[in-house]
Amino acid sequence: MPFIEHLSDTELERLALEQVVPALQEYGFYYVDGLLGELAGGAVLDQDGRLAGSVPAVHRRSIRGDKIAWVSGSERGCEAINFLLNLIDKLISFCSGRLGNKAIRERSQAMVACYPGNGAGYVKHVDNPNCDGRCITCIYYLNKNWNAKEHGGILRIFPEGKSYVADIKPLFDRLLFFWSDRRNPHEVQPSYTTRYAITVWYFDSEERAEAKRRFRDLTGTNEPRTKRSLFPQQMLSNYILRQNFISECLCFFCFSIKGAAGR
Repeated sequence: MPFIEHLSDTELERLALEQVVPALQEYGFYYVDGLLGELAGGAVLDQDGRLAGSVPAVHRRSIRGDKIAWVSGSERGCEAINFLLNLIDKLISFCSGRLGNKAIRERSQAMVACYPGNGAGYVKHVDNPNCDGRCITCIYYLNKNWNAKEHGGILRIFPEGKSYVADIKPLFDRLLFFWSDRRNPHEVQPSYTTRYAITVWYFDSEERAEAKRRFRDLTGTNEPRTKRSLFPQQMLSNYILRQNFISECLCFFCFSIKGAAGR
């Protein structure tokens, strides 16, 4: 039975507060399986494949080899993705206020990604190494009948200060949460068949406001109008990336999380 069909808002809140929040605080990551069910998850997969498959790879092959597209969920033909994003928003809104001093009220657009199965992966990195505002990374996987031994594509997390690694298989209808900062260096191991995922980042309001202030100080302007990149390429490399490549295509066009404002 699809996960969403037998959970009320009260039960969804219990999931957030009794499982997601404690796991983030103790381990730094958590995942939920069977989130949408076969029908709804399959609809998301259809839209992900169409979007990610329509664009060329955007990163240097030596860093990462996936194809990506950015969507808000409101675009025509993205109804299932929008449904997914609203559900994740609700889960995060229940977590907000219970994660220390984090004030989470916004998120990025969704990054729809496809690794084409030619051995493409993503080298070890940190999503937010330099306080750009990203607080929680959420990844929804869409890969049916995935065999990690044959297909590869594992997301390996190297929790800071721990003697172990966490290997997350990109299984269909799995939603993964983890801290975006230096607590969770991670990599995507080479994939040998097509691998689909949707990623969103949730922002800590105070850290994000400070990142905007630093940007204004550096450039003398407000945030650029482009949805795709916060900084010109040279400034991006010097300021946010340094040794991390993901922010080159980070979408800083934000969406408020329904229900989070009062938490």
